[in-house]
Amino acid sequence: MEMDRSQQQQWLPPVAPAPAPAPPPQQRSLLKRLAAPILIGLYALWRVGKWILVILPKAKVLTTSASMLVSVGAYALIWGWKFAVGFVALLFVHEMGHYIQLRREGVKPSGMVFIPFLGAAVGTRSLGGSALAEARVGLAGPILGSLAVAALLPIAAATDDDFWRALAFTGFFLNLFNLLPVVPLDGGRAMSAMAPWMWFVGFGAIVALVFLWPNPILILIALLGGFETYRRWRQRKQGEEGNAEYYRVKPLHRLAVGAVYVGLIVALALGMDATFVERTFDDA
Repeated sequence: MEMDRSQQQQWLPPVAPAPAPAPPPQQRSLLKRLAAPILIGLYALWRVGKWILVILPKAKVLTTSASMLVSVGAYALIWGWKFAVGFVALLFVHEMGHYIQLRREGVKPSGMVFIPFLGAAVGTRSLGGSALAEARVGLAGPILGSLAVAALLPIAAATDDDFWRALAFTGFFLNLFNLLPVVPLDGGRAMSAMAPWMWFVGFGAIVALVFLWPNPILILIALLGGFETYRRWRQRKQGEEGNAEYYRVKPLHRLAVGAVYVGLIVALALGMDATFVERTFDDA
C-alpha cells in the first residue's frame, strides 16, 4: 500500500535543530594586552632584583665602560666615530686627573660616569677636607687633560692631518672651559682656595654666555652654578664645608694655586690658537 507524500513526511524522524553559532572570541582590550607582559616583567625583576642590588655596587668598571660607549655613540652622531672615540678618551684622561688626586688626598672615589653632551664626573663624598685640597682636586683634571691633549700635537705635525688638530683644539677648549671660576666647574674648585668671591664673577659670566649663545648645556651649568654658589656662600660660616677653617689657606699656597690656574689658562689659550683649523665650505 502506498502512502501519499504528506503521510511519508509525518513518518520521517524529527530533525535536530542546528546548534547556535559560537559567539565570536572576545578581543582583550589594549590595557589587558599590555598589562600581562608588564606584570610578568615586574615579577621577573622582583625575582632577580636582590641579585642586581648585590652586583651593581661591584660593577663600577661596567658602569664606566657602558657610559663611555653611550657617550661615544652620542658624539658619533655629530662628529663621526673616530672623533667621538678621541674626544671621550680625552674626557677620560681629564677625569682620571681628578680621580688620582682624590686618592692622593686620602679620598676613595665611588666611580666615574660619562654623560653625553655634559662630559663626565667622578663620584665622591669629599674633596679632601679643605679648600686647598679641593683646589688641588679641581686643577688636577685640567692639568692631566692638557698634557694628554698636548701629546696630540706631535701626531698632528707628523701627519699634517687636520683631524688631529681639530681634536686637539676641542680638547684644549674643553679644559679651558672647565676653568671658568664657577662651581661646580674646575675653576670654581680652584677659587675655593684663591678667592671664593670670584664664584659670583664666574656665575655672571655663565649667565652672559647663556644670553649670547643660548643652549641647554649652558643653561644647565648656570642653574647648577647659581644654586651651588648660593648654597656655599650662605653656609660659609657654618656646616662641614662652610666653616672658616675650611677656607683658611696660607698665602704661599694661595699664590701657588693662582699661578697654576693662570698658567693653565695661558697655555690652553695658546694651544687653541696653534691648533685652530679654519673651516671652508666648498659647494663643489
